[in-house]
Amino acid sequence: MGVSTDTPIIETSSFPLSVAGDEITAAQLHGILRLRVDVFVVEQDCAYHEIDGRDLLPGTRHLWIGGSVAVDSYLRVLQDAGGTFRIGRVCTAVRSRGKGLAGRLMETALAGIGDAPCVLDAQTYATKFYAKYGFVVEGEEFMEDGIPHLTMWRREAPRP
Repeated sequence: MGVSTDTPIIETSSFPLSVAGDEITAAQLHGILRLRVDVFVVEQDCAYHEIDGRDLLPGTRHLWIGGSVAVDSYLRVLQDAGGTFRIGRVCTAVRSRGKGLAGRLMETALAGIGDAPCVLDAQTYATKFYAKYGFVVEGEEFMEDGIPHLTMWRREAPRP
């Protein structure tokens, strides 16, 4: 018997969880992949290879908020050549949107990244969200899996 994606979360952690790619458990990875497929493949109607081989790398960091049944919100941090970090796969379950969960994950990820340069490929509609965290659009809009995107950089951490 499978768990419905509409099942309410009973135990939701109040803080983001973080684990390296080579430390992730099968249950954690299952919850993460289920959310990513629900959002990126099913909801956005994009048939693409969601499992890209980077999830289990030792340098990959997975950050999520969720309980013992399902993942509510998620993002992934990769470290590219030259020390640049890449944030991606930012998503929140339909049932959990509007609660600031993705923002909490961004704050946690950027605190870990510190002053290092960071890049992401934002869906065009979401650029204002990422701009709140110091990201600036660089380059022209491009299509990825039929969805308009813009590359955004945070070259250094914003100062208070």
